[in-house]
Amino acid sequence: MTRVNTSKFSLIVLAVGVLVMAFAHWFNVDYLFFASYTILQFIVLATAWNILGGYCGYVNFGSAAFFAMGAYSSVFMHKFFEEALPVPLLIVIGGIVSGIVGLGMGYLTLRLRGSFFAIATLALSVVLATLVVNWDYVGGSRGAYIIRPETIEIAGVTINYIEYLFGLMLLLAMIALITARTVERSQLGFGFATIRDDEMAAEASGVPTLKLKLIATTMSGAFMGMAGAPFPYYIGYLQPQSAFGLEYAVNSIAMPMIGGTTSWIGPLVGAILLGSAQQYATVTISSAVNLLIVGLMLVAFVIIAPNGIVGLVQERLRAWRKP
Repeated sequence: MTRVNTSKFSLIVLAVGVLVMAFAHWFNVDYLFFASYTILQFIVLATAWNILGGYCGYVNFGSAAFFAMGAYSSVFMHKFFEEALPVPLLIVIGGIVSGIVGLGMGYLTLRLRGSFFAIATLALSVVLATLVVNWDYVGGSRGAYIIRPETIEIAGVTINYIEYLFGLMLLLAMIALITARTVERSQLGFGFATIRDDEMAAEASGVPTLKLKLIATTMSGAFMGMAGAPFPYYIGYLQPQSAFGLEYAVNSIAMPMIGGTTSWIGPLVGAILLGSAQQYATVTISSAVNLLIVGLMLVAFVIIAPNGIVGLVQERLRAWRKP
């Protein structure tokens, strides 16, 4: 599964996204756009988390902080310019802001290891949430309203704004997956793997472990910020409780673990499986059971497939190929 050609896979993802868009547009199923956007958003978050947590073995509990930084950078720019800026520009700005935060967090915390690093990332999320709550310019504890346009014109064609956001998130998900796959097969990815397997041995062998970890935290934070940048326009109202929500921190960890953390395709599988189950539960039962679904699926897969779905499939294939 991990040897899937990236270009072919990208075309498949693009084709599926276009089919979903065409179906939802033709049958006027607006919720399908909202649900698909959320799943694509989690694909980006899970892939971003896996760059640091899966490839390097450093568990990050502060995913919501980077996501929120991207979202609040869009709110800040919206208020500063007093108009809606192009969302692709906001995605770039959100990535830069969260990437810088990731670099700073890495410089301060990457000398810690194991549970100490995880606690430090959680503390970062709490600190940033406290700062945002007390920052009136971006809405503070009251939150901020973002009035998005109903439609947007692109190349002379007028489309619904939600469809536009869906298309942007689909493109961002493709970029994140291609980047993760490229990193995994590159010299950089091999360096990440040495850190995950035995960091002390890697240091003794001359691997620049701190430099590689800083690259990982910057890349991971940047993609999380890019995933959060369109969020205020998607939801229309942003408050600290939603931006720093527990679901982002929990899902971004659970999805790669369910799919498999050592491969770029694992976060994709976990995000689609878990995200679809949550969206179905939201419609049929209640969104309040989403975290329960995460907990139950995580426990089940830890018992059944400790290496995730991708790892389980690889083990079965190896067993089947043995004479």
